[in-house]
Amino acid sequence: MLHPVKRLSAALVGAVACVTLGAGTVRAQVSGRLTVTDVGGRPAQDLGDAVIWIEGRGPRSAATRVDMSLDSRQFRPRVVVVPTGSTVNFPNLDPFNHNVFSLSTPNDFDLGLYGRNEAQSKRFARAGLVRVFCNIHPRMSGFVVVRDNAWYAQPGADGSFTIAGVAAGTYTLKVWHERAPEYSRQITVPAGGVSGLEIAVDASQYRYVQHADKNGQTYGTTRERY
Repeated sequence: MLHPVKRLSAALVGAVACVTLGAGTVRAQVSGRLTVTDVGGRPAQDLGDAVIWIEGRGPRSAATRVDMSLDSRQFRPRVVVVPTGSTVNFPNLDPFNHNVFSLSTPNDFDLGLYGRNEAQSKRFARAGLVRVFCNIHPRMSGFVVVRDNAWYAQPGADGSFTIAGVAAGTYTLKVWHERAPEYSRQITVPAGGVSGLEIAVDASQYRYVQHADKNGQTYGTTRERY
């Protein structure tokens, strides 16, 4: 029979081992490289606008607040990724009015008309892809990707990505890029993580289609007069 002190020591060692194992699992990473093929087989230059995520009941990131500016009739940055509960601020840097809106349920919204040096914001409570437009300028488009766990990343300019803190298990990995069909595959993540994933998506069939305005109508020819 173990002495009480020795039993306590053994219990402490076991507890430390469990904590260490748990920490090792938390530190697991999923990394790799994304390639996107454009028309004519050309490699896409906007790899950083893709979003890669792992679906599952993982840890949640704290809600945050980010800017998506309205600048020169563009959303800058064009794509942002935020945890659920986050707020996106839309400051107008142009010398004319904008009307930011989205019809993407359940995160649809309409910020109304506002001018230079003014800003409106939207809090996103539900996960999903939010397509953002301007009701005045038909060519303006941006994207807010709202995620319900912390397992997501945007690739670097060379397509490389790392998703940290993934627990061991089998998951669905997804890739979104504006011009390509959504990519999905199953991955198994061991305690030591996964590296060297090669993901290729095809955007060569993309064709631009003009979206409707916030009332579901076609933009008039006089709408974008400035």
